[in-house]
Amino acid sequence: MAMARPFIFKACLLSAETANLLKKNRMDPKPFSEKDQFFSTKAEKVTTNGAANISLQEWQGWGAISPLPAMVIEVIQDLKLLEKDIGAHLDFGGNHGKLQGDFKVQEDKKHRAKFQSLGNSEKKLQFFSARQIACRLLGSRGYLCQKCWLPMEDCMCSRLLPFPLWHRIRFWLYMHPKDFLRQNNTGKLLCQVFGTHAATLCLFGISELEEIMWSALNFSGRRNVWCLYPNKNAMPMSVQDTFIQNSSRDHQSEQNSVLGDERINFILIDGTWSNSQAMFKRLKDKAQVVWGEDLPCISLNAGVSLMHKLRPQPSWDRTCTAAAAVGLLYELHLVPEFSSHGLDSQAEAIEDALEILFESLTARRLRMGRSISRKERHYSNLC
Repeated sequence: MAMARPFIFKACLLSAETANLLKKNRMDPKPFSEKDQFFSTKAEKVTTNGAANISLQEWQGWGAISPLPAMVIEVIQDLKLLEKDIGAHLDFGGNHGKLQGDFKVQEDKKHRAKFQSLGNSEKKLQFFSARQIACRLLGSRGYLCQKCWLPMEDCMCSRLLPFPLWHRIRFWLYMHPKDFLRQNNTGKLLCQVFGTHAATLCLFGISELEEIMWSALNFSGRRNVWCLYPNKNAMPMSVQDTFIQNSSRDHQSEQNSVLGDERINFILIDGTWSNSQAMFKRLKDKAQVVWGEDLPCISLNAGVSLMHKLRPQPSWDRTCTAAAAVGLLYELHLVPEFSSHGLDSQAEAIEDALEILFESLTARRLRMGRSISRKERHYSNLC
């Protein structure tokens, strides 16, 4: 029986431009050029100048497939009213999802009062998520590329190549609002490489998007839905346990077979590990409502990802979202029934995209005079 191998990403070969930046960073004490200083200064402060409407085209341009959520529209309208009331424009800085200045002080008071007035935890979650997303949409306008979520001057879209995902697999990118439009987010790569209908964005706490996801999951049926998460409250299932062993049995019960012609859905929880616990609980609670059963989970033989250098993980066995998808595809490729569908090539397409993202983020940090590595946490020999 074929055994799933731990995956380790190949070394990233930096382009000549990035290599030159690395060399310059070691030799030249000047952090960045006048042109880069212009971009840095311009990027520190963004105002909407009263144009706070988000069109459907703009919303879906960021990777969503739903109409603009009603709660997000309501938050944007509240921001516009506050602009009018206090005579100040929306003002964003830092990561362009956070308000700043006098407007921030007034808006903070208003949103805290509204949050406290909401009657239950579900409404509070929806409001929290909508506010996060609304601010990111408005603050990132004209600053981030809608496809790769990088600043315009660092856009990497021309280097990414689309690649078809096997039609029987669908990824659901269950993303925390604080990871939405985050520059070093890796889950976005799945949407960009495979397309939004093969890798679909679902934002935590946004009811319209969650309803789309659960409608599709319910249509596929519980036997064709798996969440990539190390569920500590249940016996961990590997890809081998789930697919290879099942495929070798006599299939006495067709109901338990996942190797028919149906589409197989994989939910990837895309957020920090601290946020992922609440996200996983929400998924489990919904699965109980929809199916009356627990949400099936798969654990991977995780390996080291390039992004550990820029975005450290809490422990060696945890990795970024794109790396998890790569590991899953490689392990599925070892399943005899799946081996002829090019899943290894699809995994390599995401690996290549991850390298491009790593190189783009590295080049930006060097140009801005920033460190290209983050402080290590609970490990010492990852990279």
